[in-house]
Amino acid sequence: MDEIRQTEQQIFELMQKLNELRKQHRGDAVPNYTFSTLDGDVSLLDLFAGRERLLLIHNMGQGCRYCTLWADGFNGFVPHLESAMSVVLVSRDAPEVQRQFANSRGWRFRLASHGGGDYIREQSVLPGEANMPGAVVYERDGDTIYRKNSSVFGPGDIYCAMWSLLGLAGLGEADWTPQFNYWQRPQQLDDGGANLLE
Repeated sequence: MDEIRQTEQQIFELMQKLNELRKQHRGDAVPNYTFSTLDGDVSLLDLFAGRERLLLIHNMGQGCRYCTLWADGFNGFVPHLESAMSVVLVSRDAPEVQRQFANSRGWRFRLASHGGGDYIREQSVLPGEANMPGAVVYERDGDTIYRKNSSVFGPGDIYCAMWSLLGLAGLGEADWTPQFNYWQRPQQLDDGGANLLE
């Protein structure tokens, strides 16, 4: 148990160091990309909504169970995050598809589609991967936009609390895979099964 506590302390100290490095980092200026929304085209500057900072959550789209897991977890933080910066979830899905899926999950994110275009090719969280999940924080200075920091999302990362909670039970990403829905129809339904939608 002592080794577990020592390792936890080391991780805590490294996270403090990482956050200090991120605080000091400014990053390079980036173009004012265009995105599609249900209300029409918007620019990256528009997504700031008058704020100094913008968190763009890179989601692979409705077909990814892992991206859905991350977004489900972040959804509860949206009001808290929005007290500090603008927050938008982006994916390549069309705006109508994004909204329909977000509504089915109860997500409160503002949404925008990059459509798989220049933005995601040039601003991917992993160079060479045009649809990788992760997050990018941008800062603005007038009309100039800087890419402050970014990170990749993946099983076992620090951005999804599920992995840490599974870890407490001695389980890891090899032991569990997220699903869109966990309810499984029993062999026999007590209500008779009339009008059951598949």
